[in-house]
Amino acid sequence: MPIETIHSVCALDCPDACSLLVQVDTSTSRASKLRGNPDHPVTRGFLCGKVARYLEREYHPDRLLYPLLRTGPKGSGQFRRISWPEAISRIAGRLGAIAATSGAESILPYSYAGTMGLLNGAGMDRRFFHRLGASRLDRTICASAGGAALTASMNARLGTEPEQFSQSRLILAWGANVLTTNVHLWPFLVEARRQGARLIVIDPIRTRTASLADQHIPLHPGSDLALALALAHVIFRDGLEDHDYCRHIHDLDEYRETSAAMPPSRAAALTGVPEAVIEDLARSYATTRPAVIRVNYGVQRSDRGGRAVQAIASLAALTGQFRHIGGGIQLSTSGGFAFDRAALERPDLQPHPTRLVNMTELGHALTALDGPPVQALVNYNSNPAAVAPDQTLVHRGLAREDLFTVVLEHFMTDTALRADIILPATTFLEHTDLYYAYGHYYLQLARPALPAPGETKSNVEIFRLLAAALGFHDSCFADSEDDMIRQALDSGSPYLAGITLERLDAEHFVRLNLGAPRGEFLPFRDGAFPTEHGRFVTGGRALAYTPPVESRFGAAKGPYKLELISWKNHDSMNSTFGNRTDVDADTAIAILHPEDAAARSIAGQARIRLFNDRGSFTATARLDAAHVQPGVVCVPSLRWPLLSAEGKGVNVLTSQRLTDLGEGATFYSCLIEVEPC
Repeated sequence: MPIETIHSVCALDCPDACSLLVQVDTSTSRASKLRGNPDHPVTRGFLCGKVARYLEREYHPDRLLYPLLRTGPKGSGQFRRISWPEAISRIAGRLGAIAATSGAESILPYSYAGTMGLLNGAGMDRRFFHRLGASRLDRTICASAGGAALTASMNARLGTEPEQFSQSRLILAWGANVLTTNVHLWPFLVEARRQGARLIVIDPIRTRTASLADQHIPLHPGSDLALALALAHVIFRDGLEDHDYCRHIHDLDEYRETSAAMPPSRAAALTGVPEAVIEDLARSYATTRPAVIRVNYGVQRSDRGGRAVQAIASLAALTGQFRHIGGGIQLSTSGGFAFDRAALERPDLQPHPTRLVNMTELGHALTALDGPPVQALVNYNSNPAAVAPDQTLVHRGLAREDLFTVVLEHFMTDTALRADIILPATTFLEHTDLYYAYGHYYLQLARPALPAPGETKSNVEIFRLLAAALGFHDSCFADSEDDMIRQALDSGSPYLAGITLERLDAEHFVRLNLGAPRGEFLPFRDGAFPTEHGRFVTGGRALAYTPPVESRFGAAKGPYKLELISWKNHDSMNSTFGNRTDVDADTAIAILHPEDAAARSIAGQARIRLFNDRGSFTATARLDAAHVQPGVVCVPSLRWPLLSAEGKGVNVLTSQRLTDLGEGATFYSCLIEVEPC
């Protein structure tokens, strides 16, 4: 059997952005194996369990291969096959008519990170909607609060290189389940621990990472800001700050004042972390060089989540950890990939500044937004019927017979089920794209490794066709993928200097020009933060702590006593693999502490109802005192609602309330109750 090995890149929403090798039988053009590239400094020859099985998804018999037109009521699953010319003509006709009668802002695109590819994620689609004059989507559902926190503090989304973690002596995994959501960082942590480093996990849930750490510090959901302020309190009180580096902190006095109001005794009451543990953690962190914090996005999915990330980052400045190889903090490295986004997305094509609709508030947008109301939804790279908060309201909006809905998809998801027209999209193995990362500093290019099956088309090609059908003759709609890549790279950023399409084609992955050898990038060694005054900003008085609205100490506690965490399931990626039988089984459970179960007469493996004022759904109870603390319920995400008997998932419980910074989603500030069915 003649075998060819083709380079590719994993497009899933993960910081690792793995370099892949695809073994293809050249006689059939069919892939036989997918593996991690051993030459990539972060992928290092292995894959996560999710992507190792990706060929099952690639060749799944339920894959959507042809355009479909709805023939029955919305949600009925009644469709018929149509041709691409008919599909494009129908879509262009409806969008054009809506724009002419109600204004183009009645049309809403909805997408997120179903692919991290730059072209198919934020390229031709943006050009199309800008030229159309549609509403713009504020993409806040995952990372906006943490990103806004880094911008507020450093005006840069830069973080410690993963390679440097092996040099750390103390690693704080703060809200970071590395083994599940960032597994290619794990070997660097192992190397550090072999050299004597300690790994401490701070997380409300005893995750896989926490179970293998030197210490797990569980805290109440949403209380991270209080803990971070208490650590700063001890550091200031005991004179453990890096006095020389503190001159690079703009609002140091305000920071000292705010943290003074959070002594360990108060923080212990608010967080559930014993006072002695807080004292020890603060001293260990402040006196260990180098120490690094891997903070992840779970921290910022709370009312005060943005300020929590800012307060955690401030600890690295307070102690001067930015000076040291193996120190600092990593939330995201995406700021190093300084593409020319304006050239790629062409916001100048807008006829006027169009309105911005927050994706976290999709339920409101589809049912209550006016001036004008949303009359058409074009969904791609996301499954909002499963992932968006306040699911009952989202489903109500998607069920509107007067809402014209187009969905680009691989499978019949909950969102596709409610579409008027479904367009079959290619997977990342079937099209060209450019890939950045938010967990390392390697830019990558992937060409098609496999032929597109059936009549599937890439997002780039689909929006190119729609532009032509609507009579958009701007030259940018004729750009090839290679044209778009060259435009994105031509930003003038020193990080991208000398990185060309031709070089990426030849080398497949290229490290950004960071001005330092691999493993030695210290952008803030000498301060020089790219803020208006060149110094770090802690947030000062804005960090003052108040409990999340929906929490055990919050203002909206009412009759609901349990805090819900819908954590990331180990074998799925948001809703991407939700059609797999094993993933459905893994996400059909709710994990309770035995004390909470006993108080409600709930036995292990019993069917239970989880509910609050927004909705309810049922799950199978699993009792586990090691996994969750009393007062917390954990539901692995994210089950496809259509696979449940009642057509509901965990997001019937979550709210559209927004975070303090970045207007992001507050998935982890959610109060519920449970009862036996």
